[in-house]
Amino acid sequence: MPPSKRTYRVHPGRRYPPGATVEDDGVNFSVYSRHAVGAELLLYESADCEAPFQIIRLDAKHNHTFFSWHVLVEDLPPGTHYTWRMEGPDDPRAHGWRFHPEIELVDPWARAVNVHSWNRWRRQREGAMPHDSPRGIVLAEEYDWEDDRPLRLPTEQTIIYELHVGGFTRHPSSGVRHPGTFDGLVEKIPYLKELGITHVELMPIMAFDEQDVPEQVWDAGLRNYWGYSSFGFFSPHPGFCVTPEQGTHRRELRDMVKALHRAGIGVIMDVVFNHTSEGGADGPVMTFKGFGNETFYCLDAIDKGIYLDFTGCGNTVNANHPLVTHFILDALEYWVREMHVDGFRFDLASAMARDADGRPMANPPVLWEIELSDTLAASKIIAEAWDAAGLYQVGTFPGYRWMEWNGRYRDSIRRFVRGDPGMAPEVATRLAGSSDLYEANLRKPINSVNFVTCHDGFTLWDLVSYDRKHNVANREANRDGTNDNLSWNCGIEGETKDATVLALRRRQAKNLMALLLLSQGIPMLLAGDEVLRTQNGNNNAWCQDNALSWLDWSLMEREHAMLRFVRGLIALRKRHPSLQRRHFFSGQPMPGSEMPDVRWHGTELDTPDWEDPDVRWLAFTLAPVDQDEDVLHVLINMDERTRVFELPGLGAAHWYLAVDTGRASPMDVVAPADQIRVEAPRQLARARSILVLEAR
Repeated sequence: MPPSKRTYRVHPGRRYPPGATVEDDGVNFSVYSRHAVGAELLLYESADCEAPFQIIRLDAKHNHTFFSWHVLVEDLPPGTHYTWRMEGPDDPRAHGWRFHPEIELVDPWARAVNVHSWNRWRRQREGAMPHDSPRGIVLAEEYDWEDDRPLRLPTEQTIIYELHVGGFTRHPSSGVRHPGTFDGLVEKIPYLKELGITHVELMPIMAFDEQDVPEQVWDAGLRNYWGYSSFGFFSPHPGFCVTPEQGTHRRELRDMVKALHRAGIGVIMDVVFNHTSEGGADGPVMTFKGFGNETFYCLDAIDKGIYLDFTGCGNTVNANHPLVTHFILDALEYWVREMHVDGFRFDLASAMARDADGRPMANPPVLWEIELSDTLAASKIIAEAWDAAGLYQVGTFPGYRWMEWNGRYRDSIRRFVRGDPGMAPEVATRLAGSSDLYEANLRKPINSVNFVTCHDGFTLWDLVSYDRKHNVANREANRDGTNDNLSWNCGIEGETKDATVLALRRRQAKNLMALLLLSQGIPMLLAGDEVLRTQNGNNNAWCQDNALSWLDWSLMEREHAMLRFVRGLIALRKRHPSLQRRHFFSGQPMPGSEMPDVRWHGTELDTPDWEDPDVRWLAFTLAPVDQDEDVLHVLINMDERTRVFELPGLGAAHWYLAVDTGRASPMDVVAPADQIRVEAPRQLARARSILVLEAR
């Protein structure tokens, strides 16, 4: 019988587990709310029905245990939608309480949510409306994983590709059946496999509020595209599903994960536990605020109506409160156990290292719980090791397993390639895995996630095409986005038909990509950089769910030369274990070898020009890690003039040219079978070019 045709019997239920759990005799609902004095559960037939078919008022004596409210609804079918209403004191300044019994709330533990009935801006302008809220969905579907498991690829072999699930296939040129969805991404797995990456890092795929934008941005028809505005931490984002109204969230995401695993590609989720979509005091009450505002958020010690904001998004999650720590760990373990994801990248992770008053903690419980979790033991865990209030922890992030987005790497490589003087020693350290950041506290090169570009900032092509940001389209008067891009437009700002400038830009793009893939540590590429995607100089396209942000698949043909170059570089990295070291260089011979693991050079062998501030070049030689690997020699010339480098002697072996960014395709990257032997003892490196030689 459809839910709307009957009234369901209820029983007291139990407090554990939280969320909506299908049991033999019905569905048990439980939610945390320490200071509530009453609660109502509202049941809806579907996402779009205007009113609930049953409202269940919970009894404080029978449906309340410790800090939880709970009820069992007999024979309630899966697919039912639901919300909560909580009664209690509204006293934000003295106690931080924000109970509003007229506002419906989405269950923080909901396994799937729909937003059909949610209108953030109508509530902002007209006040709370009846039944205007995201809704949870009761789920109980079976799923056949077909023996799938999270991948266990050694970390040093990881090559990450950061992408936005919607933007990856939403462009009309993608040609997929369901653009902008998990299903659409599945159709593009052959492309990812041919590219050679090992993991996709998916920008937020937990349910987020697309309406969370400033008023003038919303009125301009823009929305929150990137997704760093989470509210459903157990639910896949309904906007990436084909039929979310049917509660197919989990099946659709599981299908994608399983398909990626079959192709040998791991899944890393970009997760946002530093803030939520509820914003500050003027933000909506959607979930945490209405259940336990004083528990879930960092509040001012004197006036608890003020939210401490270390994220730039209006609030900061009180991540080291015991209950919130448990909530975060519960969510992460759920995604690994039930969704088979392979790891997480934590947005503004340093905010999670603060206590309730905002003070940095030496040993934050939440970060150590993640580090030591048995369920997460084989998962990649990656920190964006800073927050918006200046807590910069690159190299010092609490814990040992934690990998870090290495912002120092990004900045050093950008400065070097654009031609800043005196960068050679710094760049050598970055190429070698950033031992200055990690070695002293027993960490390794694999703790460093190296990147030159990411979703936040210029694309690779824009990095070599613009000196300044061009964010007017975001409707914030070009105030948003960083002004410190460390970019160089190669002589002309923005679009140009100047062949000389365009040729230099392409060479610079190849230089940046080559350094990234020749560095110790874990490389991360931004989706579209391999085909020189542009955002027209916009370095903060967070609200641009349109062609500005989407991947134009016609670029695969138009920029095939760059695509071929990147594929070739990835293949070169994969055939050289010496580029994938777990441990730092010692400068001493490898076991069973007479060659030092690394030799540093200038234009002359073994004489790097560390002290000369005008030097813009560097060379190094890597010894093989095993007997099947060739010796590798790299020449880097970011000077405006051609330089001639002395080559090491090889005895009976010879050097073969594998990469030359100064050459046009197909000679810029050459497979071993087609490489040309280098006869001379010296090698010319053109201005602003990188050469890689392999010995055989």
